[in-house]
Amino acid sequence: MEQPDQAKGDGLRCASVQFEHRPDDKAYNLGRVEHYVREAVGGGAHLVAFPEMCLLGYWHLRRHSAERLRELAEPLTGPSVGRVRDLAVERGVAVGAGFLEADEQGRLFNSYAVCLPDGQVHRHRKLHAFEHEAISSGDAYTVFDTPWGVRAGILICWDNNLVENVRATALMGASVLIAPHQTGGTASRSPHGMRPIPAELWHRRHHDPEAIEAELRGPNGREWLMRWLPARAHDNGLFVVFSNGVGEDDDEIRTGNAMILDPYGRVLAETWAAADAMVAADLDLSLLPLSTGRRWLQGRRPELYDILTRRFGDERDPRTARFAADPVPILRVPRSDRS
Repeated sequence: MEQPDQAKGDGLRCASVQFEHRPDDKAYNLGRVEHYVREAVGGGAHLVAFPEMCLLGYWHLRRHSAERLRELAEPLTGPSVGRVRDLAVERGVAVGAGFLEADEQGRLFNSYAVCLPDGQVHRHRKLHAFEHEAISSGDAYTVFDTPWGVRAGILICWDNNLVENVRATALMGASVLIAPHQTGGTASRSPHGMRPIPAELWHRRHHDPEAIEAELRGPNGREWLMRWLPARAHDNGLFVVFSNGVGEDDDEIRTGNAMILDPYGRVLAETWAAADAMVAADLDLSLLPLSTGRRWLQGRRPELYDILTRRFGDERDPRTARFAADPVPILRVPRSDRS
């Protein structure tokens, strides 16, 4: 078993990968995972994060029947996660990858497994799943200890956009947030949200790299991420390892932008390459205790936050909330306060 050096002092080396998956081609996608695990270990990484649903592909799943999804799904103990687990043990590194999970009752989940070098596997089920009516949402946060003395948490894509989820993960002791995505270039319902990227720009990326780079770095990619992602790190005193798909994802173009941020929201490493790529950074854990977000957490007043757990009566399931085009009421009153 290969073993990267143990985290020295207050450092932990993490890597984040973006790659263009092939829909339903588990063998190819696992091959990309193996390739970048080898590269990450060669660079001394302790943890390497791959994108959401990367072992199967993502956006095309909405076109499959529920029966087809069940044919493609695997349990946590299935061969795909099993291969990732074997890689983690063989290479002595933590590896995170997204997959379509089927549980014992036949329910489907958009799940993410982080496999540790000692053979442990920690699984997170996306809390706000909207990809297909047959895919259920998870109901628990995922925070766990690593062999390097650091607690890590997992939130998948839209989980990170609801600020309560990141705060809860931080309060459960996570210092590193693994944040796998399939985003960028989406058809947002919000007037100033993301917009689709023309597929021909991706197809011509080798002939006109400036055009596709402008999209990946622009308001449909990096600029959108920078509106909110650094705040999740800063406000909660977390390192964030952001991984993402890149390139064609059914009828959308993912923007990559793999990056690693420190607990001040500063970007430690990133790429806007229009290609499969990996970035890596050494996390200076000594930044955590006096980071702004950690200090602010000490000033919380939980007795004031009852409003966060009360239902207003107009809550929507994730699919409806994600795809609804009708405006949201500005004035909302908790159901219990109505006369």
